[in-house]
Amino acid sequence: MISFLLTAFLPGEHIRVVPLLLYLAALALALRSAPLVRAHSHRLLWVLVAATAVAAVLLVVVPARVVHGVISLWMAGILALAIVAVVRRVLSHRVVTLQTILGALSAYLLIGLFYAALFSALAQFQRTALFANGQPADNNDIQYFSFITMTTVGYGDFTAAGEPGRTLAVFAALSGQIFLVTLVARLVSTFGAARREQ
Repeated sequence: MISFLLTAFLPGEHIRVVPLLLYLAALALALRSAPLVRAHSHRLLWVLVAATAVAAVLLVVVPARVVHGVISLWMAGILALAIVAVVRRVLSHRVVTLQTILGALSAYLLIGLFYAALFSALAQFQRTALFANGQPADNNDIQYFSFITMTTVGYGDFTAAGEPGRTLAVFAALSGQIFLVTLVARLVSTFGAARREQ
């Protein structure tokens, strides 16, 4: 959430370094509590820190679209790992607590940021505009579009201009809704039933 707010209120391309570092911190926290990777998490974390440091320097120094696209894919990879680690941790809870529900909601927000990173990479790699009517695709608009699509609100002020943007938008909408309907709703109902029994 901090990443989303920083990107929204602090202008400029160089601010993208901050979300990159925040995503790495989220992954580090998720890996720290993941039981299966705990033994190797220090080594993996150092590799990710080194690669992210290189990506952050490239993001500031090299203005090329391809470099920014590759770094957006790196961000998506970090977010994907964090999502998997958080969901595995949530599913490992034997009793649904408020922490379990907050973990699932954190994963949901990470999914929105994951799709924003993919849309950002797409905007950098393709020669045509990401959005219809040639609307510019800056970081704020891409994050907004990602969350509006994932929640299926669909105001219509931004729409994907063509393929593969439309396909990615469909995947964002489906995964957001399926995640809410299956995991989060199940956890909340289980949590509510357990509270009523107490």
